[in-house]
Amino acid sequence: MAVIPTRRRRALTLLAAGAAVTGLGLTGCTVGGASGADTGSDTAVLSVAASAAITTWDPVRSFSTEALYLGNVYEPLLWKNAEGASEDFTPGIAESWEVDADGLTWTFHIREGVTFHDGEAVDADAVVASIEAAKEYAGASFIWAPLESIEATDETTVVMHLAYSAPMDLVAASTYGAWIVSPKALEAAADDETYFEAGIDAGTGPYTVSSYTPGEKVVLEAYDEYWNEDAAPGYDIVDIAITPDAVTAQQMLTSGEVDLATNLPLENIDTIAEELGSEVRTANSPFNFLAYFNTTRPPLDDPKVRQALSYAVPYEDIIEVGGAGYGAQSHGPVPKGIFPYSEDVPQYQQDLDKAAALLAEAGHADGLELTLSYASENSAEARFVPLIKDAFAKIGVELDVRAELFNQQWETAKADPATAQDIFVVYYWPTYSDAGADNLYSLFHSSDEPFFNLSYWKNAEYDALVDEAGTLTGSDRAAAQAMYEQAMDLLVDQAPGIFLYDAQAVSVIPEDLEVADFNENYPFTTFFAPIRPAS
Repeated sequence: MAVIPTRRRRALTLLAAGAAVTGLGLTGCTVGGASGADTGSDTAVLSVAASAAITTWDPVRSFSTEALYLGNVYEPLLWKNAEGASEDFTPGIAESWEVDADGLTWTFHIREGVTFHDGEAVDADAVVASIEAAKEYAGASFIWAPLESIEATDETTVVMHLAYSAPMDLVAASTYGAWIVSPKALEAAADDETYFEAGIDAGTGPYTVSSYTPGEKVVLEAYDEYWNEDAAPGYDIVDIAITPDAVTAQQMLTSGEVDLATNLPLENIDTIAEELGSEVRTANSPFNFLAYFNTTRPPLDDPKVRQALSYAVPYEDIIEVGGAGYGAQSHGPVPKGIFPYSEDVPQYQQDLDKAAALLAEAGHADGLELTLSYASENSAEARFVPLIKDAFAKIGVELDVRAELFNQQWETAKADPATAQDIFVVYYWPTYSDAGADNLYSLFHSSDEPFFNLSYWKNAEYDALVDEAGTLTGSDRAAAQAMYEQAMDLLVDQAPGIFLYDAQAVSVIPEDLEVADFNENYPFTTFFAPIRPAS
């Protein structure tokens, strides 16, 4: 069968940098003093310190942290709601949609009365043009792999024909490669790939790009003709200072220089909240930490050894030290809140006696010597890896720890499993909200050449389960869920990796502002429109 490929080239710049991208990968939206809430004029301004860099303003090619801004300027066909919402999706540019029983034909009904920021009306042809562009050259073009053809059957109807069943509702709600863009801008960008880079926008969202100073500032302005009156922006202007350093952002926030900061030192969250008299709010995030075992050679080719080491890990201490307590032990490699997460997937708990006994049963009562690599840029990994080393030492396993730049770590691991590390620590998240097609497939499905499966594990039963589940997600999600859970049970039992913890999003919310809850499906976007002064 065909499975959506997830060979995400952005990993070179984001996987290791995750800690820096969003405040150790854990910060959602953090708000402080209301210095920008009222300028003394009729214009309401929200001042923001944001860490998100802009690698491109092109909404099709975008595959990085500029999603913070683009998610306020562009809209997809539909939005995926956070775990616990009454509905799985909220309509966006599509006001309704349906799928045939076989999951091969998806029909989207396009909302009337929506305009792009350039004044052009949104219609079915515009949607088709956006998706065809995304399939052709988007940074995340692979998410459209199931799409065989797309057509506008009338001015408000778009029909997708798939080569194989796939969850196009999740694909169409992606934070990458799914924005609906003005056809005029797409034509201009086809003639000039740098067309968008001055900060030109061509979306339908609640804000437009008013100005952009590279590396310094982004100013967003409320779009007067925004179609969704119920979700109209609470602030006329969002004035964003690009602030990559979390400590600087903290100083700007606590001094009242800005009203909101998207990136704060996680270890200082409680102090900041106390100083500002604010609430600390936590939520799911799609980020998690795991560690691969090199299953191609002794001693880690033996599942009993891998199980022993899994029992030796101090999971709770790792969460406390690596995530400042803001996290939860993983149930396999799928983060909480993302399909097909399940709390029924078993976990290992630290049990040093059991770990030592299993090692002895496997013939290693005298201990082992292993190597572990982690990304030196990732501050959370730097904090918790010594805990793994110390715990392993208690059962006679000597760990040689190697901190490497992620690109070097990754290239070494892919080059030759026979000479690669024994254990590879990784920070991961799915490209869109299907961690079956992404995490379960990318991280542990067998492949001819290693890419993200850096355990090099090959298990025919697991592959068959994941492959079959992938064909069901678009037509029978409950059946796919059940099959994915079987695959995750097998993962835990065979232990090709250690499933460490799911990171949490952490927000500091003051009494004088209303801020929407963090949505784990859009981890790089702070949605500004719902923010408003508290009533």
